[in-house]
Amino acid sequence: MCRLAAWIGEPAPIEQVVIAPAHSLLTQSQDATEAKLAVNGDGFGLAWYQDEDPRPGQYRDVQPAWSDGNLPNLCRMIRSHVFLAHVRASTGTETSRLNCHPFTYGRWSFMHNGQIGGYARLRRRFEAGLPDALYELRRGSTDSELLFLMMLDAGLETDPEGAVARVAARIRAARVPQDKPDRITCVMSDGANIYALRLASDQLAPTLYHRTDAQGTLVASEPLEAGQAGWQAFKRDGLAIVSAKGVQYQDLHACA
Repeated sequence: MCRLAAWIGEPAPIEQVVIAPAHSLLTQSQDATEAKLAVNGDGFGLAWYQDEDPRPGQYRDVQPAWSDGNLPNLCRMIRSHVFLAHVRASTGTETSRLNCHPFTYGRWSFMHNGQIGGYARLRRRFEAGLPDALYELRRGSTDSELLFLMMLDAGLETDPEGAVARVAARIRAARVPQDKPDRITCVMSDGANIYALRLASDQLAPTLYHRTDAQGTLVASEPLEAGQAGWQAFKRDGLAIVSAKGVQYQDLHACA
């Protein structure tokens, strides 16, 4: 399973999430404590927003986060009011830059942790359901990128809550008993809000936490400091709209 983190609030250097904390995302790339795999070394990526351009910046690489000498300097110099960061542990697809998160399209950035349980069986069906314009954007082979494209097709740009709910319902409806469990955590942003989805077809949804203070809201697969003071787990099987002021939940069934 991958590890991810995001920030929304006062402009801040990315290093305050990725590098500086005792249990930073960089630390989690080598020593995750709440994941099936402790090491997440199959690539990493960043996406960030600046006021002058609605489209996110993006930096991804295939090497482990801890081995990229550019990463500490980038994280120190880039300040943003919204940013996403991800370290990858492949669940079967190849290790390549095209498979690294976050993925971006227009004003949207997207990252994922987990798996669609029947992905090998469902991949062709879900890809065939995409319109040509979105299918042509498909660059990698992950279920994560496909989830993003499916949400775009379902109306992410104009109705984020509804798009997420419709795709979640489609995945649930496609399950058969022989499939491995669906275990999905998605974090995405349009530069104004962060949207977080945490769901599973069993009781083992991937971990995801949030913490809000006077400066803004942090989202992370694991708390960034020793202990969990101030950190709260996101509800399972729910969609959360995250702002600098905190978290508001939406009923997925009501949004669909």
